[in-house]
Amino acid sequence: MRRLPHHNRAPRGLLATLLTALAAIAALVTGAAPAQADTTICEQYGSTTVQGRYVVQNNRWGTSATQCVTATNTGFRVAQADGSVPTNGAPKSYPSIFNGCHYTNCSPGTALPARISNISSAPSSISYGYVDNAVYNASYDIWLDPTPRTDGVNRTEIMIWLNKVGPIQPIGSQVGTATVAGRTWQVWSGGNGSNDVLSFVAPSAISSWSFDVMDFVRETVARGMARNDWYLTSVQAGFEPWQNGAGLAVNSFSSTVNTGGGSGDGPGGPAACTVSYATNVWPGGFTANVTVKNTGSSAVDGWRLAFTLPSGQRVTNAWNASVTPASGAVTASGLDGTTRIAPGGSQSFGFQGTYSGTFAQPNGFSLNGTACTTA
Repeated sequence: MRRLPHHNRAPRGLLATLLTALAAIAALVTGAAPAQADTTICEQYGSTTVQGRYVVQNNRWGTSATQCVTATNTGFRVAQADGSVPTNGAPKSYPSIFNGCHYTNCSPGTALPARISNISSAPSSISYGYVDNAVYNASYDIWLDPTPRTDGVNRTEIMIWLNKVGPIQPIGSQVGTATVAGRTWQVWSGGNGSNDVLSFVAPSAISSWSFDVMDFVRETVARGMARNDWYLTSVQAGFEPWQNGAGLAVNSFSSTVNTGGGSGDGPGGPAACTVSYATNVWPGGFTANVTVKNTGSSAVDGWRLAFTLPSGQRVTNAWNASVTPASGAVTASGLDGTTRIAPGGSQSFGFQGTYSGTFAQPNGFSLNGTACTTA
């Protein structure tokens, strides 16, 4: 027994709020997007974007002690990790970097969620930096669900423990060993009351590795803990610390999802698309009505339209789609019953927002990772 789901939300901390405000002010002064590298986050569930495509999250869900992470150009490091929790229970947190969606926080331009049967490969690479004076695991998380959900707890979690320091163990019990992606692993299976967990534990520490996420997904399907018509919603790499943890680092991270026989990134096959973006603007506010049309030959399941709001703009509410986050690089995704765009079909949604300075429209749009033309 180890932990409860690490995805609860809490109000913003004062320090993180001040840091976010300073970054926003700097962006307005320079006319550029807020700098993402070397940004320190101490807010309990604070996050930022790195490499223009991944989200770094603090995710301090299991303790009230201070934890801070510093986002770098290619990953993050744990700058402060106070306190400890019993090693026979849940860890303190899961500071991590991810591609996909985590409690409505979606990485820019992600191809996820994507139906498992449509994914030909999902190559990923990771480089870790370890410390000795802590109890922790280095865990790569893969989340699967029967629906293309972007919020809440998914049905099945795959954990790859690339390193384990101290008297800790995965959820459940060991059910054997397996060779996956060219390596031999201890295999543990169990549940935490909210989701099923299948864990692969390396017999010795792995500092860096390149592999195909789908090797572990297919192994999970073969064990009956997922199905091919389910969805891959996110892949995440980070640490679960029980004691201390300052200095732990993800030096670099990459994740790509290839669908439709390996060409294109979008669920349901390569996406081709056209976007119309009609606005109604008044002093300090605006509405936008957006229509995205699938001009390709294959259906797009779990559609996700990514675009960047100009500096000073902020979404206050949306309809017919989820639009997150409220500013900067945002992603719109379909709600239940509107997650599929048939060939030649379209989906429309809208949102209301505020702006400062001169109003402008986004420069471009991408549907599940593929650039769209504008109408």
